[in-house]
Order: sequence, then C-alpha cells, then structure tokens
Amino acid sequence: MAVKTTRTDVNRRKFLAGAAVAGAATALPAAAKAQTAADSAAFVKRPSTAAAEAEMAGNVQVRPGTINGIAGSDFMVDVMRSLDIDYVFTNPASSCRGIHESIVNYGSNKKPELITCMHEESAVAMTHGYFKVAGKPAAALCHGTVGLQHAAMAMYNAWCDRAASIVLVGNRMDAATRQPGVPTAHSVQDPGALTRDFTKWDDNPQSLQHFAESMVRAYKITMTPPYEPVLIALEEKIQEQPIETEHGPLIIPKLNNVASPSGDPNALREAARMLAMAANPVIIADRCARTPQGIKNLVALAETLNCPVIDQLGRMNMPNNHYLFQMGGASVPQADVILGLELTDFWGSVNDSEDSVEEHRELRIKPGTKLISITTADLYIRANYQDFQRYQAVDISIGADAETSLPMLTEYVKQAIPADRRSVIAERGEKAKKAHVLARERTLQAAAASAWNAIPVSSARLSAEIWALIKNENWALVSRDSSLSNWPHRLWNFDQYHQFIGGPGGAGIGYGLPAAVGAAFAHRSIDPTRLCINLQNDGDSMFAPGALWTQAHHSVPMLTVMWNNRAYHQEVMHLQRTANWRQRDVSTAHVGTVIRGPNIDFAKLAQSMGVNGIGPITDPKDLAVALRRGIDAVKAGEPTLIDVVCQPR
Repeated sequence: MAVKTTRTDVNRRKFLAGAAVAGAATALPAAAKAQTAADSAAFVKRPSTAAAEAEMAGNVQVRPGTINGIAGSDFMVDVMRSLDIDYVFTNPASSCRGIHESIVNYGSNKKPELITCMHEESAVAMTHGYFKVAGKPAAALCHGTVGLQHAAMAMYNAWCDRAASIVLVGNRMDAATRQPGVPTAHSVQDPGALTRDFTKWDDNPQSLQHFAESMVRAYKITMTPPYEPVLIALEEKIQEQPIETEHGPLIIPKLNNVASPSGDPNALREAARMLAMAANPVIIADRCARTPQGIKNLVALAETLNCPVIDQLGRMNMPNNHYLFQMGGASVPQADVILGLELTDFWGSVNDSEDSVEEHRELRIKPGTKLISITTADLYIRANYQDFQRYQAVDISIGADAETSLPMLTEYVKQAIPADRRSVIAERGEKAKKAHVLARERTLQAAAASAWNAIPVSSARLSAEIWALIKNENWALVSRDSSLSNWPHRLWNFDQYHQFIGGPGGAGIGYGLPAAVGAAFAHRSIDPTRLCINLQNDGDSMFAPGALWTQAHHSVPMLTVMWNNRAYHQEVMHLQRTANWRQRDVSTAHVGTVIRGPNIDFAKLAQSMGVNGIGPITDPKDLAVALRRGIDAVKAGEPTLIDVVCQPR
C-alpha cells in the first residue's frame, strides 16, 4: 500500500490543538507495520487500527498543527515490546515527549509501563535493582545533556556492578530545527561521549530502521557477560514526525542472545588438576552466580572439593547456612590453591593494604600458592575509570563466564581426584561441618553480647529482631547489609537466589533507595507474595528521597528499615583516622559529617511522600512491635518505612 506522507512539524511552543486525530496513531498501517521473523502478540492489530489506516488513506481530515501519519515513536514502542521490556523509568522532559506520549497512548502504558521518577539518577538506579532480580534489563529515559549527566552516577554504579541497563536519552542533532534557549542548551552533538567510559556500547540512530536495529543490538550487548549498561539516543525528529516508508517497510530484527562463554577445556583441566591435588584449596566468589543455577554450580564444585567458599557478597553466590560458606578471608593465608570466580579485585583478595600513614602492603598468601581466575572481566575492559582495580598476576587466567564454566570444571575435578585422596577430601568436609556449627554458636553469642540493650539500637539487635519476624516468610533483601557489619548475613539464612542482590558496585551514594524500589518492582512482577526488605542508610536515602514517592505512586510494597545513625559515619571514621595521624583533636570529626541539628524525621518524610511512616524508634524494646506493624502493612500492600535510630555501626 502506498503510504501518504505529508511533513508537518509540530509547533514546539503549543500543545496539540484539539483531538482530531486522537486515537488515530495507535497502530501502524499495513505497509508501515513493524515486521519480525515470526508474528508476535506485540503486533496484533489494536482496536484503533481501522482509524489509523483510514487516516493514512486520506479519509481523515487533518487539522493544522497536527501530524499527518503515524508517529515514529509508536514504532519505537513496538520495538521495545518485541524485546519484552516491562518498564521505562523516567523523569519527564521535552526531548522525550514523543516516546512518552506513544507509551501512554499508543501502548496504553502497558509493556512497557512508564514509571515516574523524581530524578534521572534514581531512574537508572531502579533499572539496576530491577535487573538483579528480574534477570533482564529495564529502560531508563533521560532528557538531553542535563538528564544524562544526572544519570551518569547511577550508570557508573551499574557499570562497576556488571548490571544490564538500557539508557535512552532524548536529543536533537539538527541545530537548524532546534528551538533557541533551553532546548539548544540541552542538546549535544555526541550524546554517548558523556558516558562512553562506563557504557559497553552506545549509538545515535538517525532513522527508525536504524533505531530498531540499534535497540536489538543494545539489548544483545547489555545481556552478554560481562553485563554493562548501554546507551541509545532518541532523536526528537524521528520520535515526533510521521513514519515514512519510501524505502520499504520497517522491520524489527529478531533478537538472538549470545550464549555465555565457557572456559577453554584445556585450561579448565589444568585448573581442575591443581584443585584436586591441593591440600587446602579455597574458592573466592564475588559475582559468580548470575541465576539460581549458578548457586547450584558453585555448591557442586565446593562439595566435590570440600573446600571453603569465601563469599564477597557481590551477588547471592552460596547459601550462608552451608557448611563451606565463609565471609572474610580467614582461609586465605593457609591456602595452597585459590580459585577466584568473577572477582572485581583479585589483588585485594590476596593482599593486605593498610589505610595508614605508612600505607603498608603485605601479601596474605604463602609462597608457592597457585592462583586461578575465571572471569569475563578479562574479555572487556576500559582504560579511564579504575574499577578494574590493581593488576594481580595469576597462574591460570581463564577469560570466561564463571557460572557457565563451573559444571565442566567440576566434572574435570572429579576425574582428577585420585582414589587415595577421596578420604582426605571427605575428612576435610567433616572438619568443615564441625567448624561451621562452632562458628554459628560464636556468632549467636557475639550478637547477644554486641550492645544488645544499647540505646540507640545496635546493628546486631536490629538484625536479630527482623529475622525473628521474617524467617517463616517468603522474604527478599533488596539492599546490601555491609553498613550493619553484615549482621543479616551472620544471623539470617540466605539459601535462595532471590534473597540477596549485592550492593551498588561503584559505591556511589544515592543507589540504595531507588535500586531497592527497582528490585521491588521486579519481585512484585515475579511473585507478589514476596516480602521485600530494604535496610536503608540514612545519608544515602537523602540523595534520592523522591524514590519513596515513586514507590507510593506505583503502589510497590516494600518495607524500608532506616539504618539511621544520623551521620555519614564512614567519613566520621576517616576524619578520626586522619586527625590521629596528625596528632590532632579527634572530637571535631563530627563537623561536616553528621546529619543532626536538625535530626531528619524519616517517618514524616515518608508520610509526606505517601508512604506509611513509623518511628523514630530509639529503644530496642520497641523494635518488635514496630517491625510487626510494618511487616503487616507491607503484606497488606502498603509501602512502609520504619525510622530506627541506631548505633554508628
């Protein structure tokens, strides 16, 4: 069918006049219809298709100031639907108005659904948390130069944390068609240059067909380990102007995700031989498990060797109630073979680096210890930002995905274990089981002795009180717990993949609250019965308090327990340490580091955003009642925050 295309630019200074074509741009006509290798539900004709085709045939009177044809951004929505993108997290702005309008009108705000955010950094952080639960990317939509610069910190966190995210940025390249003033100041010649050092790939499509191919490519790249964010610019003109088909129908390419790379068999065999013959093998895991299967793969290898697994908590790698699970690095000095799985910092895992005036460095491993690395980080690296850490020489370096490589490695280990070593390995396992029981007893004793009745509340007491109430629930922790001295990981049972997602990756403040909300979005979609718990730092939350409004507006049930020590306490300790080095007054360390005078009332802040607020709680005897009230509220569908005033750590 010949497609009639009359160009009529939309006047950027006026709202759409009238509703003469309302509903007309809700589906592509037959000749301009998006096509795929196989028809999918995303492209079934919508009820308004007849109206759209009538307009294209010239049977609808087009009023001045409106476009004649189907908006390009409608096709963009079709592309996102073909990629099964559930959410677009955004703070609204003019350069994105075309795609915004298409999502809500053409797409009926369903798959993708537009999620309103108060800041672009929060929008990207929500995609970060979402991915680590859903296992697939969401999109964040940013406005021009200013929006992308706001988003940059969250993109860097996702980069460091190896999290997939599709970031879209509105832009107008053609200076001759830009409005003067703000629209021009918010445009850029090379959008990707702003974040190229910490994105895996970017593109600036200049046609709808180019956009379709770039989006599919971007999805494929972001979902190929190592997972990293990607950036696609959305040219305003191709969003807002009608579709042209002079060069043939628009086609959405078929998505073919890349199989995760497995390790070279010869290298894995040699690694297996070393591990099988080791007297004290140790496994260190950072972001090893990408899926629930990854946990099973790691457990299988660990049990084959009966060796400890030091979990650095980058992901949910190993059940913490397993007899081979360890935190910290107590086993490292005795190891004769160390296997590192997706380590961000192998150097830091085998070296001590003292934060002192002398800056003392010391190798933690004994002479002759063999080091083996399996990581996708060796397959992709950028030069400028130093997230790749110091260089560590290893004996066997395998550039591959650890989760994918573990089954083959485990089989090779089984083949390499001589018959006369099996009893030694079995005995090692029995010792580990006894040590695990004793360690658990010591942990419980330490928790009871760790300022149990202190006012404000201690991290051990808070963690224990929460666990007593959630241990029989279908729960998921959607935050890190390092600020609480990892007491949840010391007291709770983490044995399912969905129960932990790790931290921010780049340690960028402002990640915690929006990432938790993004993770809760994913949990709500996967299993609405899950009780999401966010252990939230007070200082971090004030970088992005608007995430609470997003949570309330979109009715996302999650319990936020504010770890409110009324300070940026890490910085308090830095000031104290520096003053000690210089033999000066440590009592001034509060200046510029504490968050009091006035104290922030987080319960009232939450209430102002539409979230149920409880507290502040200062006395541990009041914890159980407040926590039960909060849990019951969240299970009833109410987003809830409990402000708990706590010890510094």
